[in-house]
Amino acid sequence: MSTMTYTAIVETTGTGYSAYVPDIPGCIAVGETYEETVQQMQEALTYHLEWMREDGDEIPEPISSAAQVEVSAGTD
Repeated sequence: MSTMTYTAIVETTGTGYSAYVPDIPGCIAVGETYEETVQQMQEALTYHLEWMREDGDEIPEPISSAAQVEVSAGTD
């Protein structure tokens, strides 16, 4: 079986972190640490795609990406 690499967006919450994959709606994960959240996301994505295959759904190609963009926050 081939592998696919999806972009997961990880966000800080009031109790830890949450993550979602823009290319796979409904696939989310949460954790207390960043590392735990990424691990949970990998497991969630694995199961989500498995269920999609079982239902005969087409697996979306990974097309999203993320970039960190630096800007000045000052009012100078």
